[in-house]
Amino acid sequence: MRFPSFVAKRIRNNEAGSFSATVSRIGVASIAIGVAVGIVSFAVLIGFKETIQKKVFLFGAHINITAFALGNTYEEGAMNIQNPVSDELKKMPEISHWQAVAHKSGILKTSDEIKGVLLKGVGKDYDWDLFKNTLVEGRLIGKTDSSSLKYGYSSEILISRKIASQLKLKPGDDVIMYSLQDPPRPRKLTISGIYDTQMEEFDDRLIIGDLALVQRLNGWGPDSIGTYEVYLKDFQQLDNVSLHLKKILPPAVYLQKVTDVFRQLFDWLVLLDRNTAVFLTLILFVACFNMISILLVMIMERTPLIGLLKTLGSPNKQIRMVFFRVGLYMVRQGLLIGNIAGLAFCWVQHQFKIIKLDPVNYNMDTVPIIFDWATFLLINIITIVVSALILLIPTLIITRIQPIKAMLFKK
Repeated sequence: MRFPSFVAKRIRNNEAGSFSATVSRIGVASIAIGVAVGIVSFAVLIGFKETIQKKVFLFGAHINITAFALGNTYEEGAMNIQNPVSDELKKMPEISHWQAVAHKSGILKTSDEIKGVLLKGVGKDYDWDLFKNTLVEGRLIGKTDSSSLKYGYSSEILISRKIASQLKLKPGDDVIMYSLQDPPRPRKLTISGIYDTQMEEFDDRLIIGDLALVQRLNGWGPDSIGTYEVYLKDFQQLDNVSLHLKKILPPAVYLQKVTDVFRQLFDWLVLLDRNTAVFLTLILFVACFNMISILLVMIMERTPLIGLLKTLGSPNKQIRMVFFRVGLYMVRQGLLIGNIAGLAFCWVQHQFKIIKLDPVNYNMDTVPIIFDWATFLLINIITIVVSALILLIPTLIITRIQPIKAMLFKK
C-alpha cells in the first residue's frame, strides 16, 4: 500500500470519538445533500420539460405549415395535399412524420348550454400514439360508423373533460355543432371519447373530428387541407429545418414553429433551467466551503502528526496527499449516500405520485420524474472534480507548518 493511502486509512480509523469525526460526518452529509438535491432537481426539471412538450406536441406540431386565410384567424385557407411542400417533406431525413389537418370554428349547443369550440379535422395519417395517453373516457373516433357510410365522413368527435363538464356530455351523447359561416351549417355529432391534457390552451376549446367533415363544411374537395403538421426526429434541429423550409414555401403559405406559437410555455421552461442551475451552484458552493472548513479542522487537530512526518523526512507533497485522500474518502461516502437518497426519492415519487400539483398552474397533477442517467452521471463527475480541486486549497497550510512547533503543538 502506498504511504499516503496507508496513513489516510489510519487517520480515518482513529477518528472515532474525536472532534474531527463529528465534522467529518457533517462534510459527508453536505456532499450527500448536494448530490441528492441535484439528482432530484434534474429528474423533476427534465420531467417537467418532457411532460409539457409531449402535451404541447399533441396539438402543436414541431412545425406548422399553413395556408393563408382571410378573416377567421383560427381557420386556414385551402391547399392541395400534393404540392411542392409535401414533395420536399418526403425528401427530408430530419422529419419523422407529417400529417394533414384542417380547422373549423363553431359552437356546440345542447338543450341548456352553448360553447365556442375549434374543430380540428384529422385524417388517416394522424398519429394517435401520444393522444392515447390523454384519453380518459370512451374511445378514439372511428371511420366505420353509420354516418361515415352515409355522408362520407365520420360524425364522431373527441372533446375535452372541461368541455364535457361545461356541456354535461358523456361518451355516446349527441350534440349539435353550428359552424361559423354564412349561412351557419349545423351538424349533429356524436361524442366518442373524452380527453384531458390539463392544459387550458387546448382543453378550453379544441375538439377532434374527421378531416372529411371539415372539408365538407368548407366546401373543399377531398384533396384539400389547411395545415401540414411536421414532427422532427431531433427537436434540436427545429431552427435549421424551419429555415430550410421557409426558402421553398410559396407566397400563399406560411410556417410557424411551436416555440413561437407557445412562446410563454417554452420561455417558462428556459427559466426553470436557469433557476435550477443557480440553485445547484449555491448548494455546491456551500458543500465545498464546508469541505474546506472540515479539512482545516482535521489538519489542525493532527498538527503533531504533521510535524512528526516532516521530521522523519516526508515531503510536503506527500503529507498533503494524505489529507487529500482523507477528503476524497468523505466525498466518496457523500456521493454514495446522496445517490441512494436521491434515486430512492425519485423512485417513490415516480411509482406512487406522492407530491401533487395544481393542474391549473402547472398543467399536470403530480410532480413528474424522468430518470436521465447521463445527467445523473454528470452530476457525480462535476461533484468529484470540483471537490477534488477545492480539497487542494486547505492542504496548502501544511507547507507552512514548522516541524519543531508542530511537535510542541497542544490540542
